Amino acid sequence: MEQFLNKLAEFNGVINDFIWGWSGLVLLLGTGLLTTIATGCFQITHLRHWCQQTFLQLFSKHSHDKSDRNAISQFQALCTALAATIGTGNIAGVAAAIALGGPGAVFWMWVAAFLGMMTNYSENVLGIYYRRRNREKEWSGGPMYYLSEGLGSYKGCKTLGKVLSIFFAFSAILASFGIGNMGQVNKIVKNIESAFFANVQAPVLWGSGDSQVTLVALVIGLVLVAIGFFVIIGGLKRVANVAERAVPFMALLYIIGSLIICVCHLTALPAAIAAIFKFAFGIKAVAGGAAGTAIATVITQGCKRGVFSNEAGLGSSVMVHSNSNVKEPVKQGVWGIFEVFADTMVVCTMTALVVLTSGAIDLSTGMMVPGTNDAVLVAQSFSSVFGVAGGWFVAIAMFLFAFTTVLGWSHYGSKVVEYLFGLKAVKFYRVFFCLLIVSGALLTSSLAWDISDTFNGLMLIPNLIGVVALVPLVRRITKNYIARRIKGEEIAPILSYDPEIQKEAAEAVQKGEY
Repeated sequence: MEQFLNKLAEFNGVINDFIWGWSGLVLLLGTGLLTTIATGCFQITHLRHWCQQTFLQLFSKHSHDKSDRNAISQFQALCTALAATIGTGNIAGVAAAIALGGPGAVFWMWVAAFLGMMTNYSENVLGIYYRRRNREKEWSGGPMYYLSEGLGSYKGCKTLGKVLSIFFAFSAILASFGIGNMGQVNKIVKNIESAFFANVQAPVLWGSGDSQVTLVALVIGLVLVAIGFFVIIGGLKRVANVAERAVPFMALLYIIGSLIICVCHLTALPAAIAAIFKFAFGIKAVAGGAAGTAIATVITQGCKRGVFSNEAGLGSSVMVHSNSNVKEPVKQGVWGIFEVFADTMVVCTMTALVVLTSGAIDLSTGMMVPGTNDAVLVAQSFSSVFGVAGGWFVAIAMFLFAFTTVLGWSHYGSKVVEYLFGLKAVKFYRVFFCLLIVSGALLTSSLAWDISDTFNGLMLIPNLIGVVALVPLVRRITKNYIARRIKGEEIAPILSYDPEIQKEAAEAVQKGEY
């Protein structure tokens, strides 16, 4: 078993290095910059509008409307998307980025998130515009549709669009097993073992040291499989119902806990914030022979973990946003902006400040304090204030964050399986997805994380090609929305590529629905 895992790690490393090289990061950040410019820096110039249409509408009746039996409410779509994005990347991912890239990695998380807001916005706009109803009258949308129908509509690009859509779909299936399943479950297990079973001599199934797999891990994995079956087999409606209850609770609980840590370490807060900017362009070697961190590592870790956290550019969350009962593509697009803002600018920043103010990172050098374990860095930071209860808090938060991500990604995988093989295959996928949960509990932490990174990149490339190719359409839809909704001009709306859906949606918009 160990020999197989070593070979798997070696093979994955080759692919990972290729995908997450400078070319991938340039494509990621470049797409965000392109969409930001094309939409007139919408996330800033129309800040007030998208705020009014998102979190200021969270308590409105319209955002919770569930009258369409074949769709979910806008709030449910947001919560399900956040369930999939607010996961281990917000806790363990941020800690790993700081451990490997120093405090400056947080700065590049922010950069990736700022640009990623408009990437995510564009994905949602295209997702709503190119969605269609399946045989069960449910909405189906995502990159596979705007690649095949959008990119494929360009002269000479029909085959390219179809090939990229299929490649994306297969990559998303693999990603659902990695970032959406094994990587999340692995972090759940590691944190529960550390918080509740640190003094228990559990039987070792195989491995040694940090790579050993215990009976406790197997039992936790089997329990998660049982919970997964109960929720996932019920389909999107059940996943969305769980998400709209769990996500607000877990996010608010974690933010409050993080704020308490920051208040307790208030004197270290200015130095922590300063370190983020100070080390944004690399850590020079310091006295005593400590190794420095190159700027390439800082940028790579920040961007990679940022994408792992908010998923902007992967084209994943658009598959649940497309199930919303919304009529206006831009209306769901602004929820995409809010999704990235909440995930990275709020939750990830909270984690970063908790870690940087806890004393686990030497703020004068940017390096980890000797003896600090990056795998449980956040738990140690909480424990510095709350004692043993801090480790319990993080373990529970990790469970809620990570397992809701598993639930959200089960839907993403279901939609791409539907695209490739039809609705009948979805049931088989869901069963296999649930059974695979136990594998995440048995993999070593580093391998599960590396596999997740690789699968992210495989989705990233075809999706961003599609977004870049369709930027003119995103710009046209955005300008149309601004003219109608913000400036009050009376012009025909641009809502769907399908004439029948366009007509139906336009009639609803005329009645004041959107």
